[in-house]
Amino acid sequence: MGSFITSFSSRITALAAALGTVGALAACSNDAPANPDEATSASPASSEKGEEAGEAVEHLKVSVKEHTKMIPHTFTQGLEVDPDGNLLVGTGLYGQSRLMRVKPGAEEATQEVSLSTEYFGEGIAQTSDAIWQLTWKAGQAVKRDPVTLEEVGRATYEGEGWGLCALGADKTQLIMSDGSSQLRHLDPQTFEEVAPRTDVTLEGQPVEKINELECVDGNVYANVWMSEDILRIDPQSGAVTAVIDASGLNENGPTSINDVLNGIAHIPGTNEYWITGKRWVDLYRVTFE
Repeated sequence: MGSFITSFSSRITALAAALGTVGALAACSNDAPANPDEATSASPASSEKGEEAGEAVEHLKVSVKEHTKMIPHTFTQGLEVDPDGNLLVGTGLYGQSRLMRVKPGAEEATQEVSLSTEYFGEGIAQTSDAIWQLTWKAGQAVKRDPVTLEEVGRATYEGEGWGLCALGADKTQLIMSDGSSQLRHLDPQTFEEVAPRTDVTLEGQPVEKINELECVDGNVYANVWMSEDILRIDPQSGAVTAVIDASGLNENGPTSINDVLNGIAHIPGTNEYWITGKRWVDLYRVTFE
């Protein structure tokens, strides 16, 4: 995640403050200030009117259906549900980055593979035949076997890697975030960009620090670093179509300022999601209402 701090326009900030949806948490740290998600300012995310044809932006809240445990000290960077209902969890921090398969509520992984200590793990995405795992600054995407989790290939990209998800029922396109206000459109086999990047905007204003992603029914759900809002984004226009207030979930409290909301995983066949945060000890099954 990015090392820069970019503030939103006064209009967006004022609206966000009025709605009380701005998060107070920072994201990525390995107890060294050079790590990407450390910051003291908050960001995005509310407006009353949409930007496409005057359509209203929906304002939703998280409704908790189940509250269970997360593996302790997991610096969650990517979250997915596999075909068997298990969680795939990608984690970060140098020397601690890994990919795990976990039963919801379990405090130990059933499978686990580690990244080399030179890599800081980021977002993950399942395609039809693989799991991709991003790295933060190394420009390396690791392709993994979806059953064994072992590495089967690599791809390179420019800039930073933050979030990743697979778009469409056939998962024919990857959507990637890089810490900016843009989404990248990638080929799931080659990792090459296949379309111009999409600028994410809320009422015409750019939304910076787009983070962990989840693709659902043609939409992209996104965590935003330093915010307790989840955004629903049209990946073609970049317009934010909904702002989801996920504040107040971390009942046990963060252990540091970097333990920010991060991790969205749709539960297939339902309108429910698992959500969690960096180093959270809790996992929540929720709907957006």
